[in-house]
Amino acid sequence: MRFLEHPTRHLFFTGKGGVGKTSMSCASAVSLADAGRRVLLVSTDPASNLDEVLGTTLSGKPTPVRGVDHLWAMNIDPEQAAADYRERMVGPYRGVLPEAAIENMEEQFSGSCTLEIAAFDEFAKLLGDEATTSDFDHIVFDTAPTGHTLRLLTLPSAWSGYIESNTSGTSCIGPLAGLQEQQRIYQATKQRLGDASETTLVLVTRPEPSALQEAQRTSEELRSLGVNNQHLVINGTFKATDPSDPIAIAMQFRCAEAIDNLPKGLVSLEQTSVRLASGGLIGINALRQIRGLGTDAENDTAPSDEVKVSSGPMFSMDGFTSFRSLVDQFAEQRHGVIMTMGKGGVGKTSVAAAVAVALAERGLKVHLSTTDPAAHLQSALADEGLDGLSISRIDPAEVTNRYRREVMQTAGADLDEQGKALLDEDLRSPCTEEIAVFRAFAESIAEGKDGIVVLDTAPTGHTVLLLDSALAYHREVTRQSSQMPESVEELLPRLRDPDFTRILVVTLPESTPVHEAASLQRDLRRAEIEPYAWVINQSLSPLPLRDPTLVGRQRNEQSYLNEVRSLHSKRTVLVPWHPVQPTGIAGLRRFVAPVKLKQEDTTVSIS
Repeated sequence: MRFLEHPTRHLFFTGKGGVGKTSMSCASAVSLADAGRRVLLVSTDPASNLDEVLGTTLSGKPTPVRGVDHLWAMNIDPEQAAADYRERMVGPYRGVLPEAAIENMEEQFSGSCTLEIAAFDEFAKLLGDEATTSDFDHIVFDTAPTGHTLRLLTLPSAWSGYIESNTSGTSCIGPLAGLQEQQRIYQATKQRLGDASETTLVLVTRPEPSALQEAQRTSEELRSLGVNNQHLVINGTFKATDPSDPIAIAMQFRCAEAIDNLPKGLVSLEQTSVRLASGGLIGINALRQIRGLGTDAENDTAPSDEVKVSSGPMFSMDGFTSFRSLVDQFAEQRHGVIMTMGKGGVGKTSVAAAVAVALAERGLKVHLSTTDPAAHLQSALADEGLDGLSISRIDPAEVTNRYRREVMQTAGADLDEQGKALLDEDLRSPCTEEIAVFRAFAESIAEGKDGIVVLDTAPTGHTVLLLDSALAYHREVTRQSSQMPESVEELLPRLRDPDFTRILVVTLPESTPVHEAASLQRDLRRAEIEPYAWVINQSLSPLPLRDPTLVGRQRNEQSYLNEVRSLHSKRTVLVPWHPVQPTGIAGLRRFVAPVKLKQEDTTVSIS
């Protein structure tokens, strides 16, 4: 990888969910450590899976990685960071102030804003405080999917500006005196992010149009933040080695077509291509093999929806629920909410769009929306419309401005000029956006009273934090607006009602997506929310294959398919890998259609 030839001290790996950020960041960290550099690998993803990939149990402190000299790794745990932050702010007053005052302070620091600033605090120390990382030559950051990461990288500027302009000395996270000491670190963090001699931003993507478009958008946003030293890694390029395997030829064509149409904003970036691996990239040995995966992908043979094969094993669909049957069950409901949840990049948006299209074509009123800042529902639908189907997204900037106006018109209506100025200042806090997005999420759920809402959610970690923070958001909304909207008050009861909300856990037949989905399910159950079904997307198992790389990946799927059916899911839908990208109304119809395997005429039909 060319960016490792002369590596900067800080390496950030970011991109759309599921593109391989963790694999690439871990492989890079192992490579640097093998070269004798002292390396700290850090995950900023609330749903981190560094432990599994590295085969080492990690915590919020640097831990030596087994099997690799000179490599340490850690996870930034938002919950633990928030607990530590609360204690730093409240601890000095224990035994000094009355117990009632201490309880009031602890209540103030229990909100979602504290969770965000505390996690950011840990991130800022690693990047902006030289003393914290003086023992390491390189710090490698494995970040959360794009939307969450952009939020993280804007916070150095946002909090620095807020602290500088604040006149009241208070905020949603309590007295700012405790933050003033951190301002130097925040400013240093901002400076280092934009210093090309110190920081490289590695954009990881897949050879797929949606992932490449997302990489371009991310690149542009990062440039606007002053982060200009960027490198592009196209992960999972593929070239068929068996020309008689039509699935392999179709996959090669899709890969080559995507790269040939690389977005203009990415063309000027230095690039590294990494070939698709035949097995799972779990463990140190597998990570070291990434260095040996070559590049190159080209072909001019177009795929079709019907693939002829001469032979191949038939895969049994016994034990799986058909996608069409699932949609039929939703159609009987006629109102309520259907949510797709899971790790980034597993196809939540495609599943949500396909469900919405199928329900609208049954004559139902359907509203398709998303809480994911990086989701692109219009791309999934190819900008096509359908009677009965409306589409929207929760835009953070838009809902934040709307929330500020609402609070000023209600809570600020009877305040004098000084009071209004203080309230306006409070609402300019960076974490007001989190409150506003939560309000909008609750309003989207409430729309399920009058029709069917299909909601494509943000990647796992961000979504779980959103749900886990519900009661804290209730308190924070009440603090600022003095009114509890019905949508917020009824949110948790609606999410917990299986007749109102049906959650689809979407995953891929691979180690990390399955295990992260299982962890998500445990978190949901702790919140008394029971998933309705699992959708295993992009499976090679139903397809007769000959190409060695694809056969290897097909074999690798079996244990994860069995694990889902036997341990995790009461209803499981299996969606095969499609030779043609499932976009547009016609493509989404194929997504829902059953797979037909015919041994007698050796035809695989995915339409």
